[in-house]
Amino acid sequence: MLKIYNTLTRKTEEFQTLEPDLVKMYVCGVTVYNDAHVGHAMSALVFDIIRRYLEYRGHTVKHVMNYTDVDDKIIQRAKQLNEDPLILSQRYIEDYTQDLASLNVLPATSYPQVSKTMPLIIKFIEVLIQKEAAYAAPNGDVYFSVISDKDYGKLSGRKLDDMQAGSRIEVEEAKDHPMDFALWKAAKPGEISWDSPWGKGRPGWHIECSAMNLAELGEQIDIHGGGNDLIFPHHENEIAQTESYTGREFARYWVHNGMLQLGGEKMSKSLGNIVSIKEFLSQREADVMRMLVLNGSYRAPLLFNDDTLDAAQKNVERLKSALRPASASASGLAADAIAALASASESAKTNFTDAMDNDFNTAGAIAVLFELSKFINTARDNSATGEQLKSAQGVFRELSSVLGLKLEEKKGSGDAEAFINLLIEVRAEVRKQKLWALSDQIRDKLKELNVIIEDSKDGTKWRYL
Repeated sequence: MLKIYNTLTRKTEEFQTLEPDLVKMYVCGVTVYNDAHVGHAMSALVFDIIRRYLEYRGHTVKHVMNYTDVDDKIIQRAKQLNEDPLILSQRYIEDYTQDLASLNVLPATSYPQVSKTMPLIIKFIEVLIQKEAAYAAPNGDVYFSVISDKDYGKLSGRKLDDMQAGSRIEVEEAKDHPMDFALWKAAKPGEISWDSPWGKGRPGWHIECSAMNLAELGEQIDIHGGGNDLIFPHHENEIAQTESYTGREFARYWVHNGMLQLGGEKMSKSLGNIVSIKEFLSQREADVMRMLVLNGSYRAPLLFNDDTLDAAQKNVERLKSALRPASASASGLAADAIAALASASESAKTNFTDAMDNDFNTAGAIAVLFELSKFINTARDNSATGEQLKSAQGVFRELSSVLGLKLEEKKGSGDAEAFINLLIEVRAEVRKQKLWALSDQIRDKLKELNVIIEDSKDGTKWRYL
């Protein structure tokens, strides 16, 4: 039984869907005003892996990821570039769509946009006012009344009295309570705006996601996801306004990924430590970013630096080694070795599922793939034929694809094996001359590249670690 950690209950719970075999999953997407960065990539990869595994376990996943294309940051950026805000945001939507494809992220079922959901947003706000969960202020703003929701703060675990103590009402705001949040903002001169019963304006950030979710998935969903920086106030406010609107539980499971950190600190435009997805992919293959995510817990912070990326790169190469073809001169395995390889493949399937069923334990799943790769490489080294490797490699490909790994050899990397063989020949000549230090240096350098040399009376063999 699949178990998932639920932020709302702070417990790991058995996963049960609202409808048989159907998973409704809404994941907060990006605010499109600049190039997407590797922090966005992390979140996209986490929920891509979750989706892939749910589908592997037999579920149909209706995956919705929104684009926030109406926002203060977009307006400010558009002013800087002297560009129409909606044209600017659409350009970045197209760029991010390509980024996701380059990262091998499966396309979502739908990609709603705020600018295309405006009638429903306005209706949503009207209903909240009718239910006395929101109020229109004299200045044209509309606010959600937090005191109307007795459960406000249940996701983040914050108490309203404590929140109020550290907050204040700004001069330009017309709130009744310091923690009330904007559902509709009156238009400022020169800003993009829409007509509404409260005058020209645009929606607040939180109401946008509630309306887009309602439009795409209905009143109740199975999973609501996003980064843990969204727990408060964004997701807290989503719960409050959605459940006030519907009178029903909004999402059964709240799933949040940890933050990406560069050099031990959170990525931030103000700190200037942003790495765009395009910049990353110009230097590393997509599998490296995915492996970085897979190696840890999706709920924990993720350290992004040259050392962790180099380690991820080596792990990708280790996995690729399992897919190398058998030697053309392979004589075949003995019956007991064939049986052992088949047994390892079946065990891998079971162990992989056990790991992933434990709150998407991808580090455990990767360990299973490493173990299976060792069996496959050993079988190849012991002269397994292509036919004998076929089934185990098929299982390996199946499980690695569930994690979204492509494991494709780079162009020209087919020469790597020939180069390793050349180094083995050079080392053999070095050993004949009893230059042991140089021989050991070649061996150690190859080991750093995950290539293991094994000397015996029958000669020297090598294999990937």
